[in-house]
Amino acid sequence: MKRQLLIYGSGRHTVPFLKYMAEATGKDNPNLCFIPTASGENQEYIDSFYEVCSQINVVPHVLSVWINSYDQKESFEEIISKMDAIIVGGGNTLNMLAIWKVQEIDIALKKAYENGVIMGGGSAGSLCWFNGGTTDSRPKELSIVEGMKFIDKSHCPHYNSETFRRPLYHTNILSGKLTDGYACDDRSAIHFIDEEVFTSISLDDKNHSYYVHINRDGKIIEQLLPSTITT
Repeated sequence: MKRQLLIYGSGRHTVPFLKYMAEATGKDNPNLCFIPTASGENQEYIDSFYEVCSQINVVPHVLSVWINSYDQKESFEEIISKMDAIIVGGGNTLNMLAIWKVQEIDIALKKAYENGVIMGGGSAGSLCWFNGGTTDSRPKELSIVEGMKFIDKSHCPHYNSETFRRPLYHTNILSGKLTDGYACDDRSAIHFIDEEVFTSISLDDKNHSYYVHINRDGKIIEQLLPSTITT
């Protein structure tokens, strides 16, 4: 069973990225589930997910963590295991991961990933799958957050849209606070299969994805991942 992950720089829902994920399932009408924990389950964000899904061939679902035992009779693991693809939204990465750990959603996601359910998302929804990155989830300043390590590399979303992200990512890799890893501009995505880069896709020729690492001379290298433009 292939383990697949599609991550992109921005947390906004786009037809091309969700369509790509749906097609990667290999099913005609896949079950696509949005997990909006990081945004506090913002209703406008959820509505935008349904709007995008109305334009592609999927069966949309939303997983809420604000539930009680009387209303929800299925476990989170049971719900997640029935999906073909999972989209995680943007927002507060730290709070999201803390809730997931308490509810054992992180364990359910790992099991589903190992069983071939495609995982993905942007912003917090891309950062969470890696071993770490910088987050604005705490007061005052950006700080390091540890992810779920589905891929044992670091990650930086919003690589081109927030000017401080790029130099901070470089600094943290050079200092050893973060490992080498992958960065995505807002409108670019990376498709991993079995934790290796399969391809990169972008919505235009101005947005790209990169493998960022230190060379033998101790300098940061941004290795451009060739992208296919998708619409």
